[in-house]
Amino acid sequence: MLWSKYFIPTLKETPVGTEAVSHQLLLRSGLVHMLTSGVYSYLPLGWKVLQKIENIIRAAMNSAGAHELLMPAILPMDLWQKTGRDKTLEEVMIRFKNKKGQSMCLGPTHEEIITDLVRSFVQSYRQLPVTLYQIQTKFRDETRPRFGIVRACEFIMKDAYSFDSSLEGLKKNYDAMYAAYCQVFALCGLKVIIAEADSGAMGGRLSHEFLVPAAIGEDKARDEEGKECQCIEVGHIFQLGTKYTEALGALFLDDKGKQQPIIMGCYGIGVSRLIAAIIETHHDEKGIIWPLAVAPFAVEILPLQINDPEVMGLARLYYDELTKRHIDVLMDDRDESAGRKFNDADLIGIPFRIIIGKRGLTEGNVEIKHRASHAVEVVPRDNAVERLAALIKG
Repeated sequence: MLWSKYFIPTLKETPVGTEAVSHQLLLRSGLVHMLTSGVYSYLPLGWKVLQKIENIIRAAMNSAGAHELLMPAILPMDLWQKTGRDKTLEEVMIRFKNKKGQSMCLGPTHEEIITDLVRSFVQSYRQLPVTLYQIQTKFRDETRPRFGIVRACEFIMKDAYSFDSSLEGLKKNYDAMYAAYCQVFALCGLKVIIAEADSGAMGGRLSHEFLVPAAIGEDKARDEEGKECQCIEVGHIFQLGTKYTEALGALFLDDKGKQQPIIMGCYGIGVSRLIAAIIETHHDEKGIIWPLAVAPFAVEILPLQINDPEVMGLARLYYDELTKRHIDVLMDDRDESAGRKFNDADLIGIPFRIIIGKRGLTEGNVEIKHRASHAVEVVPRDNAVERLAALIKG
C-alpha cells in the first residue's frame, strides 16, 4: 500500500480531553475517529488491526471445535424478561419500541438469543456437545464512557457458547476455551493474569477473568510477584450451568429418555478493547510499538528522496518483492521532510522499517530499523528483502 493513496490522518498534537495513552495514540495515529462520546469509527489502519486480531481469535476458536455464526443485534425484550435480565441489565440496555409496539433492545450480550436458537434445534443428547461463537458489535448505554474504546457504548466482542449434556462435558469445553484464550492473548503480545472471578449478572458456578496490567485498568489483580495492580479485563469465561436453559426451556432427552436442561458455558473476549490493551502495553514516548501478529503492516518502506530515480526505483523494487512474498508492506511515498516521515513512522508503529537514502546508496547500503528495540541494521541493498523476510519469519 502507498501512503499517498491510503487514508492515515495522523495528528501532531495530543487531542484535548484524552486521559489514556491508548486513547491518545489511537486518535493521533489515525486508527479511530470519535463520532460522539463512547462511539468510534475504525479508520483503515485501525480496521486492519481489528481484522488481524479477529483472525487470531477465529483460528483459536475453530481449533477448539467452535463454529462461527452471526446473530442479530436487534433483540426482542420478551426473552430477557424470561431470564430476569431485563431488570439486572436495565441500566445499560438501549431499549426502544418498534412500529408494532413490540419492546426491543440493541444486544448488550447474547446468552438468551443463543439459548433460544439452540432450543429450536437440539432435542437429543446425540446432538450434543455443540459450541457456537460470533464476532459482533454490542451496545451498552454507558453512563460514563472512558478511555476511548476501553469502555465504549458500542464495541466489538467475540462471544462463544457451549452446550453439553453433562457437567463433565462442560468442564472439557471450559478447559479447551481456557487454553484457547491463553493462546490468543500470547499471539497478541499480551501477558495476562488469570483470576477466578465473580460471575455477576451472568450467573453460573465458576468463572475466570483474563486481565492485562495497565495504569488505566478498572479491575484489580495480583501479579506473579504478589503485588496488586490495575488491570484491563480482556476476556471472561463462565460455567453457566442451566440458568438460561431452564428459564428458556432448552431441554434434551438423555440416553434414558428423560428430559434434562442443556448445560451451558459462555466465553467472551473484548475484541476492540484488545487494541487498547495492546497499545497500553506496547508504546513509547514516540508512538505505538505493534507486535508483529497484529500490526497493520509488517514493513514500512521509507524512501528519503522521492524525486531521486535511484532511491524510488529501489523502493518500488522492494515493495514489489515483499508483496510477492505476501508480506504486508506500506511505502511512504509522500513528498514530506525526512523528519515528518520518521515521526509518523514511529507514531503508527510498524515493526520493521527500511530506510533508503542517497547517502547510504553511495556505499551500496540501506538501513533496517526495528521499532521495538530501536536497533538499526546497515545491510547491503541486495540483501535487504531476504533480511526482512528472515526477521518476519522469526
